[in-house]
Amino acid sequence: MAEPHVLAIVLAGGAGKRLAPLTADRAKPAVPFGGLYRLIDFTLSNIVNAGCRRICVLTQYKSHSLDRHITTTWRLSTLLGNYVTPVPAQQRLGPHWYTGSADAIYQSLNLIYDDGPDIVAVFGADHVYRMDMMQMVRQHVDGGAGVTVAAIPVDRKEASSLGVIETGTDGRSVTAFLEKPADPPGLPTDPDKSYASMGNYVFSTDVLIEALREDAADDGSRHDMGGDILPMLARLGRAQAYNFLDNEVPGAEERDTGYWRDVGTLDSYYEAHIDLCAVHPVFNLYNDQWPILTYVPSQPPAKFVHDSGDRIGRAIDSVVSNGVIVSGGLVVKTVLSPGVRVNSWSRIERSVLLHNTKIGRHAVVQDAILDKNVVVPDGVTVGVDKEHDRARGFVVSAGGVTVVGKGQQVPP
Repeated sequence: MAEPHVLAIVLAGGAGKRLAPLTADRAKPAVPFGGLYRLIDFTLSNIVNAGCRRICVLTQYKSHSLDRHITTTWRLSTLLGNYVTPVPAQQRLGPHWYTGSADAIYQSLNLIYDDGPDIVAVFGADHVYRMDMMQMVRQHVDGGAGVTVAAIPVDRKEASSLGVIETGTDGRSVTAFLEKPADPPGLPTDPDKSYASMGNYVFSTDVLIEALREDAADDGSRHDMGGDILPMLARLGRAQAYNFLDNEVPGAEERDTGYWRDVGTLDSYYEAHIDLCAVHPVFNLYNDQWPILTYVPSQPPAKFVHDSGDRIGRAIDSVVSNGVIVSGGLVVKTVLSPGVRVNSWSRIERSVLLHNTKIGRHAVVQDAILDKNVVVPDGVTVGVDKEHDRARGFVVSAGGVTVVGKGQQVPP
């Protein structure tokens, strides 16, 4: 049997308010991650590596840098009918912007009509993971479902803060979608675990179109995929779950099997970066059988200089990108993005430094995220005294991570 024709729709219109100030000047999926990448690169890499080469990215808020990244980086062969295209909100159905993720697709139904797919895969744009989407598509087709939802088992005590999928005794048919339930239902095979929705869906095209039309006519709906469309199809008995742990990605190792991070908050964004700094990282960026693809800027290799007394250029348990110069400073458990400069006698610990940040001599940065083009003057500290950080106008997350916005001045 031939593979079904799949159109992928990536939902990239979220404002990402919980990631502020990193989203003050960019859409959430455009936020840099892991040194070289942007968050959307993980979703797009998964889709392309799986063999799906027709992809529409729906954008809305502060989308300029995201649109530019997609159009300059994600160029596929038009000769073979492949494309990755950003689709901004166009008010095709009247003078209003997208009111929810379901409304975004409803207002963009022309994309589906023009492409004529058998299957529509609707994926989020801001999670860090690897996944072969076509394995989920095959289960969907074999199971005869209207929609298949990617689900990941989590501890029940953690599930009360997530969207939870309740399944029947077969562990696959979806009976309900529960938003942050106080008493999450356990899995039939493991009562201590619950299914959390990953925000990735595979639809039979006709089912999706019918559900979107019905939802659009409901004035009481929030027009949300997870909050409205999926519960509707679950009530109709047309939804099934796909266990993410069953997904087998080429080149994956035991330690990163099942890795998935929703980096929707400053603390989760920070912790996912720290994951990368482990000696044996829980998420392995070095899997060349399933690469994370992106544009790599033309900058020279990283450089470490000075080895005299206490003036030694070093980076330990860290991720160091191209164009970085560590000049006589110490870097520990930190991600350095392209163009970062760390000057003599400075110390950087457990931090994330985005593109072109400059750390002055004798400066100290710890437990912090510094956005692009931030300059820390000589002798100044960031992240050491959280109250002092707040007094200088920096954001301090619930987990105690200091965040300096893009180009923000760092006073003494």
